[in-house]
Amino acid sequence: MIEIFACVIISALATFLLTPSAIRYFRFIGLTTTDVHKKNKPLIPNSAGVPVVSGMMAGLLVYIFLNVFIHQESSQLVYLFASITSILIIMFSGFLDDLNSRQVKVAGHIEGKQGLKTWQKPLLTLPAAFPLMAIMAGDTTMNLPFIGTVDFGILYPLLIVPIGVVGAANMVNLLGGYNFLEAGMGLIYTFSLGIYAYLHGSIIASVIFLTTFGALLGLAKYNFYPAKILSGDSLTYTLGAVVAAGAIVGNMEKAAVITMMPFIIQGILKFYSRLKLGRFASDLGILQKNGTIKPKYGKQIYSWIHLITNLWNLNEKQIVFVMMIIQAVFSLIPFLSIL
Repeated sequence: MIEIFACVIISALATFLLTPSAIRYFRFIGLTTTDVHKKNKPLIPNSAGVPVVSGMMAGLLVYIFLNVFIHQESSQLVYLFASITSILIIMFSGFLDDLNSRQVKVAGHIEGKQGLKTWQKPLLTLPAAFPLMAIMAGDTTMNLPFIGTVDFGILYPLLIVPIGVVGAANMVNLLGGYNFLEAGMGLIYTFSLGIYAYLHGSIIASVIFLTTFGALLGLAKYNFYPAKILSGDSLTYTLGAVVAAGAIVGNMEKAAVITMMPFIIQGILKFYSRLKLGRFASDLGILQKNGTIKPKYGKQIYSWIHLITNLWNLNEKQIVFVMMIIQAVFSLIPFLSIL
């Protein structure tokens, strides 16, 4: 546990120290996007996934060094290297999405940046599954919620793993657009899944989750309201990859599915909006004079954000706080089987 704690600290410090340089560089090259929930609509550097993944790699490399050169134990590191490769591929895909930062407007409202086409996102994230498939990561027997134990056999690496990686990456990307929302929810579910993995003896999965938690801690100062850098798809894709890799390597798919239910529900709502509107509804709202945010779709619910902003008059910080509470509730459920 001391080694994991050291990796968390290294990851947090590396991200904290690297993020200011990333902010300056992204502003210099024009990698910025509009922060629509501020009165003056400032252009803010995007793609916080780059410094976060850099911090994660620093922490994970320290863990590898300690295991190889201090404990002389490397038998499980193949799973860690495969997970690192998957995470880097996913982050690169998200960064490509962030590079196209041209603003999109619908009915006079900014819907966000243009990014990649809808069909390109799953296609670019699919190769991230290959490293985990190649090492036959995970147990082919899964304990599924409401179904029970199922042995998928060879279908697990060939079908379940790619579905899990692509699905998780794109799922986390469906909920965002508010300062610290993505990172704040990420702090909660990476910490809870990291502790869950450790209690169940899945040390590699625990290292992956908790090192990510440390990196998000290092980002918090710069991403918290008012944000100096926005999450971007490089961060949301990365967080999805972390969840998928940790769940597969740690054989904890059931806990991951339960923990990530807010995003699964969000996905259902977003696909409902596609049917109703002909496009995916945006989480971005309309800033009111008193600082509160109202949804663009009236009383229609196409997102968690639409639900809570219809129920209460909330500003940006309050919306993020409510979503973090919702995430915390779902993150506690897997532990009920332990208590």
